[in-house]
Amino acid sequence: MSHHIVEVKKLRHVYPDGTEALREVSFRITHGESVALIGANGAGKSTLIQHLNGYLAPTAGEIRIGDFPLSKGTLPEIRRTVGMVFQDPDDQLFMPTVYEDVAFGPLNLGLAGAELEACVKGALDRVGGAHLARKAPYHLSGGEKKRVAIAAVLSMSPDILVMDEPTSGLDPYARRQLISLLREFRHTKIFTSHDLDMVLELCERVIVLKDGEVRADGPALEIFRDEQLLAECRLEPPFSMQGCPVCGSVGRDKG
Repeated sequence: MSHHIVEVKKLRHVYPDGTEALREVSFRITHGESVALIGANGAGKSTLIQHLNGYLAPTAGEIRIGDFPLSKGTLPEIRRTVGMVFQDPDDQLFMPTVYEDVAFGPLNLGLAGAELEACVKGALDRVGGAHLARKAPYHLSGGEKKRVAIAAVLSMSPDILVMDEPTSGLDPYARRQLISLLREFRHTKIFTSHDLDMVLELCERVIVLKDGEVRADGPALEIFRDEQLLAECRLEPPFSMQGCPVCGSVGRDKG
């Protein structure tokens, strides 16, 4: 697998109704980076990440994952490399029990018996969800569903974890648990988020999208200190970098 694990070149996507969601998007993400894609609603974030393992096909441009250009022929290999967690876990939990949902991917890779048991148990243990194994997904809370959806992806041992709004709909405790889990994932992480405090905790790099184009790409702190850029893109700094309206102090040193 190439050291340059994700490469997007001049990616363009036009929906059937004529909406141009992505325009000439280019970037490279190397192995082990943690990168957030941020932007206002409609900036193109979800459209972009759905291209990274072939859920959407580009209108123009090229995507490479490791040594492979993304195509119909390479799609099975790329989907083993890129694990996608959707914003709504109900979009990917479809089996009668949690165990079966987490086992679905490994089963399709040929795992069985004790090896499959160990794989499923290990994935559920990583998200603190072992006690959920025999439950029906529709009986779970939103935070529990999110954890199971992540376990289902981790069971495939991906090199790249891609998540769309991972903290959306989570209460503070579940959010903190998820951040701890993502911090432990040592491979490449790419996610969209409006939770910019989480981005600041987990990501050294931020890519800002506006109207389907890359408006900025750089270190997270530099991006969040650029007030003009944030205003142009309808964003605000993370709460931890904003001054207290009463005393004027700032939660995180901006110097």
